[in-house]
Amino acid sequence: MKKSIHQTITAIRRDYNALVASETMEDYALRFAPRHFCKWSMFAVANTALGSTSFLMLEAIGGFLAINYGFTNAFWAIIAVAFVIFLTSLPISYYAARHHIDIDLLTRSAGFGYIGSTITSLIYASFTFTLFALEASIMSQALVLYFHFSIEIAHIISAVSVIPFAVFGITTISRVQLWTLPLWLLLFFIPYFAVLFREPQALPLLTHLFHGAVHG
Repeated sequence: MKKSIHQTITAIRRDYNALVASETMEDYALRFAPRHFCKWSMFAVANTALGSTSFLMLEAIGGFLAINYGFTNAFWAIIAVAFVIFLTSLPISYYAARHHIDIDLLTRSAGFGYIGSTITSLIYASFTFTLFALEASIMSQALVLYFHFSIEIAHIISAVSVIPFAVFGITTISRVQLWTLPLWLLLFFIPYFAVLFREPQALPLLTHLFHGAVHG
């Protein structure tokens, strides 16, 4: 007679399985996405994607490159890197959307195995932590300048304020982005209009920045 195999499931394992199975968290970047979840409209997807490309570090990095390496060098370097990223991400995005699978499963099915998927997850997590830390530091500086908080309090506020959005998943984040999109667009374009109004020659001069032209 065949012996039955009993598996002991610890409390930690049970809690982990409950978190993974909870669809309210909507953490599908590293696992299979349910088909009922993949029914967003094109506008909803574009709105969510816009939120991921609107972080404040973009302005800081772009300004740093333009000032230190010249506008022309920075412009063509950014175009070249964006083209490489587009070519790399296009097949990944296509097959992930078509088959409702994540980057972890794509890495394994491409033949890189468990080690490959682990390295991919490590890169993914490292990028996320780095981006969040840089964004939080910028927000902290804004809180210090405007509300005169101490930098420690500002860091705590910047770090804790995102937790409620992360807990309720990407749907909640997308809704918040949709509600705040008009305000974000307004605040995004106001500085350009202000510069054009007060110093119309500033933007044309930006294109004439060359390597080593600005010091201090």
